[in-house]
Amino acid sequence: TDGLRKIYNQNIPKSLAMTKLAHWFKEVEEADFKSFSTLRKTIMNHYRDILNYFHQRSTNAAAESFNAKIKNFRMQLRGVKDRTFFLFRLTKLFA
Repeated sequence: TDGLRKIYNQNIPKSLAMTKLAHWFKEVEEADFKSFSTLRKTIMNHYRDILNYFHQRSTNAAAESFNAKIKNFRMQLRGVKDRTFFLFRLTKLFA
């Protein structure tokens, strides 16, 4: 929601982020949106990791993007028998 986006776009300390996320979480629970049940569970399970973003303001988005590229590349080359050549091509394309 827009409220969650506003929290992440602010440069605030971790303690304040925890309070704001708790308020947002409570609003979502009270609204009883069925579509937010998965998001709610994810936030509950990863609350500490989510809050760590506000400590360094860094994510692993670059690593996730690189993993997606490797998976896509592997799908295109199904049946590759020469693993050494596959890894060579991978490093030439993405390094």
